[in-house]
Amino acid sequence: MSTPAPGTLAWFEVATDNPEDAEKFYGSLFDWSFESSGSLTSGGLDYRNITASGAQQPMGGLFATKGELPNHAVFYILVADIEATCADAEQLGGTVVNKRVGIGGGTPDFAYLRDPAGNQFAVFTPRPE
Repeated sequence: MSTPAPGTLAWFEVATDNPEDAEKFYGSLFDWSFESSGSLTSGGLDYRNITASGAQQPMGGLFATKGELPNHAVFYILVADIEATCADAEQLGGTVVNKRVGIGGGTPDFAYLRDPAGNQFAVFTPRPE
Protein backbone atom coordinates (compact mmCIF):
# COMPACT_ATOMS: atom_id res chain seq x y z
CA MET A 1 0.00 0.00 0.00
CA SER A 2 1.41 3.39 -0.92
CA THR A 3 1.27 6.18 1.63
CA PRO A 4 -0.79 9.19 0.55
CA ALA A 5 0.97 12.54 0.23
CA PRO A 6 0.87 15.01 3.16
CA GLY A 7 -2.19 17.23 2.91
CA THR A 8 -4.27 14.36 1.51
CA LEU A 9 -7.63 13.27 2.86
CA ALA A 10 -6.50 9.83 3.98
CA TRP A 11 -9.01 8.36 6.46
CA PHE A 12 -12.41 8.94 8.00
CA GLU A 13 -14.06 7.69 11.13
CA VAL A 14 -17.65 7.21 12.26
CA ALA A 15 -17.99 7.19 16.04
CA THR A 16 -21.26 5.80 17.37
CA ASP A 17 -22.88 4.38 20.47
CA ASN A 18 -24.61 1.79 18.24
CA PRO A 19 -21.98 0.25 15.95
CA GLU A 20 -24.17 -2.64 14.82
CA ASP A 21 -26.85 -0.29 13.43
CA ALA A 22 -24.22 1.98 11.86
CA GLU A 23 -22.57 -1.02 10.22
CA LYS A 24 -25.92 -2.17 8.80
CA PHE A 25 -26.78 1.32 7.55
CA TYR A 26 -23.45 2.15 5.86
CA GLY A 27 -22.89 -1.42 4.70
CA SER A 28 -26.26 -1.52 2.96
CA LEU A 29 -26.10 2.05 1.63
CA PHE A 30 -22.57 1.92 0.18
CA ASP A 31 -21.76 -1.82 0.04
CA TRP A 32 -18.98 -1.37 2.61
CA SER A 33 -17.53 -4.26 4.59
CA PHE A 34 -16.35 -4.08 8.19
CA GLU A 35 -13.59 -6.02 9.90
CA SER A 36 -12.33 -5.79 13.46
CA SER A 37 -9.03 -3.95 13.72
CA GLY A 38 -6.73 -6.42 15.45
CA SER A 39 -4.28 -3.99 17.09
CA LEU A 40 -6.96 -1.61 18.39
CA THR A 41 -9.39 -4.36 19.36
CA SER A 42 -6.68 -6.14 21.34
CA GLY A 43 -6.33 -2.91 23.34
CA GLY A 44 -9.99 -3.10 24.38
CA LEU A 45 -11.57 -0.84 21.74
CA ASP A 46 -14.38 -1.88 19.44
CA TYR A 47 -12.86 -0.49 16.23
CA ARG A 48 -13.81 -1.83 12.81
CA ASN A 49 -11.95 -1.03 9.61
CA ILE A 50 -14.20 -0.05 6.70
CA THR A 51 -13.40 -1.25 3.17
CA ALA A 52 -15.28 -0.29 0.02
CA SER A 53 -16.46 -3.04 -2.28
CA GLY A 54 -13.58 -4.12 -4.53
CA ALA A 55 -10.96 -2.08 -2.65
CA GLN A 56 -7.72 -3.64 -1.44
CA GLN A 57 -7.25 -1.54 1.73
CA PRO A 58 -9.50 -0.01 4.38
CA MET A 59 -10.43 3.63 3.91
CA GLY A 60 -11.90 4.40 7.30
CA GLY A 61 -13.06 3.10 10.63
CA LEU A 62 -16.13 2.61 12.78
CA PHE A 63 -15.50 3.31 16.46
CA ALA A 64 -17.87 2.19 19.23
CA THR A 65 -18.06 5.03 21.76
CA LYS A 66 -19.98 3.02 24.39
CA GLY A 67 -21.83 6.28 25.06
CA GLU A 68 -18.67 7.96 26.35
CA LEU A 69 -18.47 10.44 23.44
CA PRO A 70 -21.10 12.08 21.25
CA ASN A 71 -21.84 10.36 17.95
CA HIS A 72 -19.88 12.04 15.16
CA ALA A 73 -18.01 11.57 11.91
CA VAL A 74 -14.61 13.11 11.24
CA PHE A 75 -12.18 13.17 8.34
CA TYR A 76 -8.41 12.76 8.75
CA ILE A 77 -5.74 14.58 6.77
CA LEU A 78 -2.27 13.04 6.61
CA VAL A 79 0.45 15.49 7.71
CA ALA A 80 4.22 15.23 8.06
CA ASP A 81 4.40 16.86 11.51
CA ILE A 82 1.57 16.89 14.08
CA GLU A 83 3.16 19.54 16.30
CA ALA A 84 3.86 21.95 13.42
CA THR A 85 0.38 21.46 11.96
CA CYS A 86 -1.26 22.17 15.33
CA ALA A 87 0.84 25.32 15.76
CA ASP A 88 -0.01 26.48 12.22
CA ALA A 89 -3.72 25.83 12.78
CA GLU A 90 -3.69 27.94 15.95
CA GLN A 91 -1.88 30.78 14.16
CA LEU A 92 -4.57 30.70 11.48
CA GLY A 93 -7.40 30.99 14.03
CA GLY A 94 -8.13 27.32 14.63
CA THR A 95 -8.00 25.43 17.92
CA VAL A 96 -6.51 22.15 19.05
CA VAL A 97 -9.21 20.05 20.70
CA ASN A 98 -7.10 17.01 21.63
CA LYS A 99 -3.58 15.95 20.68
CA ARG A 100 -2.31 12.39 21.10
CA VAL A 101 1.36 11.93 20.35
CA GLY A 102 3.51 8.92 21.24
CA ILE A 103 0.65 6.66 22.31
CA GLY A 104 2.26 3.52 20.93
CA GLY A 105 0.53 0.17 20.56
CA GLY A 106 0.13 0.61 16.81
CA THR A 107 -1.81 3.88 17.11
CA PRO A 108 -0.54 6.71 14.90
CA ASP A 109 0.05 10.20 16.31
CA PHE A 110 -3.08 12.31 15.75
CA ALA A 111 -4.87 15.48 16.81
CA TYR A 112 -8.44 16.72 16.63
CA LEU A 113 -8.71 20.35 15.53
CA ARG A 114 -11.43 22.92 14.86
CA ASP A 115 -11.29 25.42 12.05
CA PRO A 116 -12.19 29.08 12.81
CA ALA A 117 -15.87 28.32 12.02
CA GLY A 118 -15.93 25.48 14.59
CA ASN A 119 -15.85 22.51 12.22
CA GLN A 120 -13.92 19.57 13.66
CA PHE A 121 -11.41 17.57 11.65
CA ALA A 122 -8.34 15.49 12.45
CA VAL A 123 -4.74 15.18 11.34
CA PHE A 124 -2.40 12.21 11.71
CA THR A 125 1.03 10.89 10.81
CA PRO A 126 1.37 7.31 9.65
CA ARG A 127 3.00 4.71 11.84
CA PRO A 128 6.59 3.94 10.92
CA GLU A 129 6.79 0.66 9.00
